[in-house]
Amino acid sequence: MSSTKPESIFTVAFALLCTTQFLGYAQHYLLQPTFALYVTRLGGSPLLVGVVIASFSITSVLSRPLIGYFADFWSKTGVLVWGLFAQALSVLFCFFPFIGATILANGIRGVGWSGMNTGGYALLAMSAPVNRRGEASGYYGAVQASATIIFPALALWIINASFGGFFAVFIFAMVLGILGAGVGLMLARRLPRDPPAPASAAAEVWWRSIINMFDQNILLAAALLFCLNLSTACLSSFVVLYAEEIGIGGFGWYFVVTGITSLLARPLLGLVSDKIGRGSSLVAAYTLEVIGLLIFPLATDIIGFIFAGALYLMGLAIGQATIFALAIEKAPADRRGRAMASFSLAFSLSSGTGGLLGGLVVDMAGYQWMFIVMAVLCALGFVPTGRCWSQLR
Repeated sequence: MSSTKPESIFTVAFALLCTTQFLGYAQHYLLQPTFALYVTRLGGSPLLVGVVIASFSITSVLSRPLIGYFADFWSKTGVLVWGLFAQALSVLFCFFPFIGATILANGIRGVGWSGMNTGGYALLAMSAPVNRRGEASGYYGAVQASATIIFPALALWIINASFGGFFAVFIFAMVLGILGAGVGLMLARRLPRDPPAPASAAAEVWWRSIINMFDQNILLAAALLFCLNLSTACLSSFVVLYAEEIGIGGFGWYFVVTGITSLLARPLLGLVSDKIGRGSSLVAAYTLEVIGLLIFPLATDIIGFIFAGALYLMGLAIGQATIFALAIEKAPADRRGRAMASFSLAFSLSSGTGGLLGGLVVDMAGYQWMFIVMAVLCALGFVPTGRCWSQLR
């Protein structure tokens, strides 16, 4: 009996791709708690914090069709590198101590985020072995999530340090984006040129290609991802303000411990999703998220916050690995850039919607009700999971 050696996931190109994602996500997680605290220090309310989060999402959504088009007809690595440069340069506006300048900075950063993710997911879809997509997505997601271990906590430490402050965080964020773009240029030299677009696609009018970005094959994965990620802004931005309100000190440890949990869980849970099926993995993911969200209003110390956050992030880990693999399977090869751009729209839509809703609920009823409302909204993910169960086997 002969056995076929499984195709390797770990190549130099995959390592460079993961490094770009790590640096891009490091900047993102460095700025998430920073923006929440910065806006409140400038006199803004939780609702204005939600507006800052939403500005990032709105520009990311609006730019996706054009960026998806360039990924297919120009260069996937070019879109990735350009996105990281835009993320770095956008932070310059944060040096103007006005909430409006922060909204503008986060809006420009959203365009860069769109490029980084569209290029990254398209390159992952091209490189992941067919029978190890869940595992590859798990490693890829683990690299992205690993930035949560240290960078939110590092941001809080720099802000409170005698030599630091908000501007020191912004300088560090710019450096991370520029380093990511440099690694992206190294990746471009390792990869062959993008294949030419199919004749049918090349003959299509350019503006029609942009408008027709959305692919029905990817809608299920996008809907599942939207439900899964809707509450992430509450766990990354508003949770810092909630901890400050109830007097929890040393909150950087929350990010460190929950980040380690997410990092360790993602590769393993990505592999599990290949074994037990997409549907069962998603049920587990949404269940863990809902339980974690419902524990937050009951928590009164750092241990309770860490326990709730760890449960939530385990659910997020298995859910994202599962949905990424599903999206890769459904994306047509000749429209992969546009398909993955439309898929990754769910990240921005869910983040912006969750940020605005979270800020509104906090202003109206407080932080505890914010977690309860988000738990209810997260549970809506069971609906598409159940209705499309046959497609998720």
